[in-house]
Amino acid sequence: MKPGVKFIAAGASSLLILWAGVSLGSSSISFGETLKALLEKIFGIPLDTEARIVSIVWNLRFPRAILAFMVGGALAASGAVFQSVLKNPLASPYILGVSSGASLGAGLVILTGFTLPLIWGFTLPLSGFIFGIGTVFLVIWCSSRLDKTMSNNTVILFGMVFSLFVNAILTTLTALYREELRNLLHWQMGSFSMRGWSYSGLLLPFLIIGSLVIFRYAREMDILSFGDDDAQSMGVDSVRVRRILLACSAALTGAAVALCGVIGFVDLIAPHLARKITGSRHCYVLPMAFLLGGSLLVVTDLVARTAVSPSELPVGAVTALIGGPFFAWLYFKKR
Repeated sequence: MKPGVKFIAAGASSLLILWAGVSLGSSSISFGETLKALLEKIFGIPLDTEARIVSIVWNLRFPRAILAFMVGGALAASGAVFQSVLKNPLASPYILGVSSGASLGAGLVILTGFTLPLIWGFTLPLSGFIFGIGTVFLVIWCSSRLDKTMSNNTVILFGMVFSLFVNAILTTLTALYREELRNLLHWQMGSFSMRGWSYSGLLLPFLIIGSLVIFRYAREMDILSFGDDDAQSMGVDSVRVRRILLACSAALTGAAVALCGVIGFVDLIAPHLARKITGSRHCYVLPMAFLLGGSLLVVTDLVARTAVSPSELPVGAVTALIGGPFFAWLYFKKR
């Protein structure tokens, strides 16, 4: 099957999943009513849709589904980059401490209530971005000091060390701010509950810039898969390209984690599925991973809010239930 046909099928499936994510829930809405509500709000077509349905679709479910798709796509694209750059099928932004750093930045904002003047709405994703990318640069700096070639094992080792260290800092802060413990724990479990259009708007700039830069280096990622020596002979500065890709991936993960909490395993599952479908060329893997990651997280969020309705499960817990067995299967298969 040609790549174009595969992308058309994946895109159509993603739209159907988004449609289902908006239609299904504690208040069941037919697919036709959902379509009418969206047409009425987007294009201003008067279709005499019930005001209650329009409010549920446009103000609650549609922005939530869009945000879940964007977060899933960002995490999946980041995971594809980390697996490629580190040449490790089990690599993810969590291994290099990106998620831990972003969690620390977001946790400081939540615990202290600090907001930046003029751009108060961007304080949370910006803090996640700064701390996440700061952790990556610390990992890269320490790795380069110990190993000039920045071997993958060295980078992964320092990433795990920094991740444990940052988690210890966050745990200490949690003990000091006991009155805010409930809010922090609720955020750490990952959720899209009560996330309106403003959250999608906050994530969008990070998503557009980070994705464009990553896709710009798709060819270099293909070349890096042959090894640093071959990449250098082809004119690719492997150290520089690796730093740019890791920084952009950290930006995507940091903003997503800061807005919606820690949601794991999407960045591990989606890139592997994308490679199974499209092959190893990153100009195909990256957009396919984005579509699959977004669709996976929309489905996961749908399960989280309908499995025990009217209560709601943490999205991070549902992805862990899916991703844990997948991780074990992948590890033993590779062995």
